[in-house]
Amino acid sequence: MPPYDCRPRADELAHMQGSFLRLYVHEGQRHRGRPAWEWLLEQANKLGIRGGSAFRAMAGFGRHHKLTEAKFFELAGALAVEVEFIVTEGEAQQLLNLIHHEKIPLFYAHIPARFGVIDPDSSEPPSIADPPIAQRP
Repeated sequence: MPPYDCRPRADELAHMQGSFLRLYVHEGQRHRGRPAWEWLLEQANKLGIRGGSAFRAMAGFGRHHKLTEAKFFELAGALAVEVEFIVTEGEAQQLLNLIHHEKIPLFYAHIPARFGVIDPDSSEPPSIADPPIAQRP
């Protein structure tokens, strides 16, 4: 058993539809004196978003089509950091509004998502099939 109970509360079960919000910033990009990825995670936490993660790229290219790879002698700040959240539509819009207000230049992807938590005490495994029409929100 994990040290915490990750099962959704009864009031969260209706909120299993939402979106996947992925933001991309440069590793060396800063906002208000801090790494931009760190600032984004902190602000999302303050907005009440339930969780977020930041991942540093190993390699990639962007709109300028220049391939960059993480190498020992590579200058820091050349790669992207992906900051992602699974959120409600309202939370996604709040965070995008804040980013716009703060004038942070970044690329983002917003994808509809259905999400849930695996409950080991349940008699049935989770299903990725569409719920019956009567059960859809």
